[in-house]
Amino acid sequence: MGDILSTYGSDILGAFLTTIKLALVAGVGSLVLGTLVAVMRLSPVRVLRLLGSSYVNVIRNTPLTLLMVLSVLGLTYILGLFLDRGDVTSNALRWSAVMLSVYHAAFVCEALRSGVNTVPAGQAEAARSVGLTFSQSMREVILPQAFRGAVAPLGSNFIALIKNTTVTAVIVSAEAGGLMQKIIENETGTIGVFLIFAIGFVILTLPLGLFFTSLSRRLAVKR
Repeated sequence: MGDILSTYGSDILGAFLTTIKLALVAGVGSLVLGTLVAVMRLSPVRVLRLLGSSYVNVIRNTPLTLLMVLSVLGLTYILGLFLDRGDVTSNALRWSAVMLSVYHAAFVCEALRSGVNTVPAGQAEAARSVGLTFSQSMREVILPQAFRGAVAPLGSNFIALIKNTTVTAVIVSAEAGGLMQKIIENETGTIGVFLIFAIGFVILTLPLGLFFTSLSRRLAVKR
């Protein structure tokens, strides 16, 4: 393990930094898109509800690996949709962020729907009684409380997103999962490589799990 760290230490650190950046971008993207889909699923307009539910059902039942391959082989090389024409690695990383956002938005949507269920029905009725529209009541009354009620599942989703960044190894080797695959191909100490990257992901995810658990408890007490 020591030889691997001395040889690839800087590369491993850079790969984990790339993983963190990828997770942060995809986390924000999935939160924004997932919130939009959740509003669609709760909308009084039947067409929007149908679109929202269709999105969730299709994406949740589509393997993330398939989405990754689709982004490069289908969207980039067949349809010519490049997110960065000057750099193949950058293009693949950007598509990885997009596909992670699209995939995890479905789970963000369901987490927010569970948070909406924690909001008393009287809150929505009161919002309507004072003349607020659906969008106003969602923005001012329902969603702020739903986010508080969904802190734990949203945190779990973000942790799952960090671990799912390893799936991007099928199209790019710049992040931790891809680098691990390259090192395993070049080195004989496979167990040591696995341990190094496993410890790295534990360091990334364990503090987040503790933080979100503590945060959800504090918000639950204040509600």
